[in-house]
Amino acid sequence: MITTIVRNPIVTAPFLQEMVETTSNLYRLGWDERNGGNISYLLNEEEVRPYLDLDHVVRTVPMNFDASALAGRYFIVTGSGKYFKNVEKKPSTHLGVIRIAADGKGYEILWGFEDGGVATSELPTHLMNHMQRLSVDPNHRVIMHCHATNLIAMTFTHSLEEEAMTKTLWEMCTECLVVFPEGVGVIPWIVPGTNEIGEATAERMKDVRIVLWPHHGVFGAGTTMDETFGLIETAEKAAEVYTIVCAQGGKKQTITDQQLQDLADAFNVVPREGILKL
Repeated sequence: MITTIVRNPIVTAPFLQEMVETTSNLYRLGWDERNGGNISYLLNEEEVRPYLDLDHVVRTVPMNFDASALAGRYFIVTGSGKYFKNVEKKPSTHLGVIRIAADGKGYEILWGFEDGGVATSELPTHLMNHMQRLSVDPNHRVIMHCHATNLIAMTFTHSLEEEAMTKTLWEMCTECLVVFPEGVGVIPWIVPGTNEIGEATAERMKDVRIVLWPHHGVFGAGTTMDETFGLIETAEKAAEVYTIVCAQGGKKQTITDQQLQDLADAFNVVPREGILKL
């Protein structure tokens, strides 16, 4: 007797719906023009199995990167050269569900990329940062890269020293210290899509969840799609306020270091050491 396994339509999968909603919002906000930006979302096998035959591999794609630490892990990722504005219209072309190969030297496409496409060119960078964040937070799941406008602008006009950048962002919106008490990371300008930029970003991700790529964009990490989006959204709002403050003539008053410490105490967070001078 042959048993037919009935699977749910993947368009009903919560993880797919989250990706569609998030890519649409990133495009709407102007943070992912053209094919700018990429997202990878770590999935559990139990989340994927109701929707896909995990024994059916559509294609295998080699990688110039050893991801053996993630062998057998599942991700839904955005595609290389794909426009976020088109994801909602045809997710099966612009997104893909992949599994890292057993030897870590490639990935298996289980669904998506129907036009012969592949995962984002930043996939090695994403995987490096997934590995780094998992080493410090076992609940980590999301890496998100986008071109948040005002954060990019700040990297042209503000000191790129991490403590100075963090302090300014904390001062611009009261909630910033609560949302990212560990501060922000900043790396030098590096050619995107290279292992070098991935390694530099992952090194900073040991201590922070948001890393600025000067004159390019931002990399964020989190345990959920909402958390990661909200992290970037909060930092970007602070950068927007900074832009407006500078246009209005600069700061004449601000949140004091003592007030920032009082805020941290009230919300039970620990500010990055060395920034507040008390």
